[in-house]
Amino acid sequence: MSEWNKDQWGAQQGGGYQPVYGVNGGPSPGYSQPYAQPQQQPQVQPYGDAKSPYESGRFKPKMRVNDVSFLVFFVLQLLGFAALSGIVISQWISDGGLGGGVGDGSETGTSVTLNKHTVYLLLFVTAAGLVLSSVYLMLARAFTKMIMHITLILSIVLNIGICIYYWITRYYSGAIIFTIIALFSVFAYFGFRSRIPLASLLLQVVIDVSKHHISVYFVAFAALILQAALSVWFVFTAIATYAKWTPGNPTCGVSSSCSSGKVAGLIFFETFSYLWTSQVIGNVALATLAGGPYGSWYYFGPREQGEMPKHPTLLAFGRASTLSLGSIAFGSLIVTLLEILRLILNAARNNANASGSPVEACLACCAECFVGCIENMVRYFNRYAYIEIALYGKPYISAARDTWNMFKDRGIDALVNDSLVSMTLTWGAYAVGLLCSLFAYLYLHLTHPSYNAEGQYTAPVVLFAFLIGLQCSMTLSSALEAGVSTIFVGLGEDPQVLAVRAPALYGMIAQTYPRVVQGVPRV
Repeated sequence: MSEWNKDQWGAQQGGGYQPVYGVNGGPSPGYSQPYAQPQQQPQVQPYGDAKSPYESGRFKPKMRVNDVSFLVFFVLQLLGFAALSGIVISQWISDGGLGGGVGDGSETGTSVTLNKHTVYLLLFVTAAGLVLSSVYLMLARAFTKMIMHITLILSIVLNIGICIYYWITRYYSGAIIFTIIALFSVFAYFGFRSRIPLASLLLQVVIDVSKHHISVYFVAFAALILQAALSVWFVFTAIATYAKWTPGNPTCGVSSSCSSGKVAGLIFFETFSYLWTSQVIGNVALATLAGGPYGSWYYFGPREQGEMPKHPTLLAFGRASTLSLGSIAFGSLIVTLLEILRLILNAARNNANASGSPVEACLACCAECFVGCIENMVRYFNRYAYIEIALYGKPYISAARDTWNMFKDRGIDALVNDSLVSMTLTWGAYAVGLLCSLFAYLYLHLTHPSYNAEGQYTAPVVLFAFLIGLQCSMTLSSALEAGVSTIFVGLGEDPQVLAVRAPALYGMIAQTYPRVVQGVPRV
């Protein structure tokens, strides 16, 4: 143990991050030079006092399927989406809705559809999102502290910019809200800035650990590919639905089944299914990483010690995709419903603005912001509940209750709220999305597809390219957020383990948040 501690994390060297090489000659996780002058660290309890890795069924849950009703509901809605998609897309293709090619000026396709040209564009955008996301993660590891400062400043600039825009356009309800947000972000900057050393060190630790577990990136890329494929599937299903049942479209003919209400209802169902399935994919990946490489690293130590189970990622995926899939679907459904409600309120706000009703627009905007805050809190809280599910195989309600109690008892909520890791990765996702949208715009401008002869599809295609890039980067970044969140949960359950795994990080946390590492009852 003492030999591994010395080799694995090493002493702090000058001149930035210096990789430490272990007995096998390969690089081992290490830290960059501390950003602050080291202080005397608190006394650390010996690791022998820590809980057993398998205590309370950790990594070995009971063989039972949790939240069965939500599992059945999720499977049924996914089958319904697949059946509807098969019907409308087959009809759409048979009516000539998919033609053209890369830069092809073919005139095939109807007036309300896109063509095969768009398939190539979406594939190119997805590939660009993959490459750009990977590049950003490498930059984040190399320049962690600087990037965190930049993201803080960008957040303030964005809030101020939105505020000024709303005042100029006389959208007063939104202007008032974003004025408050902009002022809050300016004052909060000074508090957040002091937390950058801890957050940057935490992100570096997680990135270094992930380098020793290639399965982290395999799971992230697998989830990313599934997310991208689901996004493309959804958009073409929606297009085919419009083409099949929109009144006045040639494929509709004289059939009385065509109506705007029917189209709206089907698009609503397709959107609900897409959002829920997308949530489940990302959360299964989170549970796989938390219950696999990250959780095993925290509780068993590095693979070289020989205590880590064989194929921990595969075992965690098996639990997350079978026994715990219903629990993950339960938590994902809550976020999906809140997201749908927020979209409805957004539409109501836009309609009120269009009809010249400022009072209704202000009320809808306030309601939308309120629902959005609740959605973010639930999404944020669920991440830690999924880790409890991944480690112990608990039902969703039990996992959520235990997570809440852990936050209150350990004071770890203060640490979580001050973490800048998520903000850093989110801003990277926005940057990737913007670059992907720029790529899509240049592609349309240079290839001149027939369906976009008058530029009528430029805005939606560019928007969708932004969403693909954003989703790709967020999915990849979720691999690192899973590691950060797993460390937080481990701190809540047994903080002394981190003193062995990462002494420098433990010391900084103990100095900044002493309640997290003191007075933890052995239950």
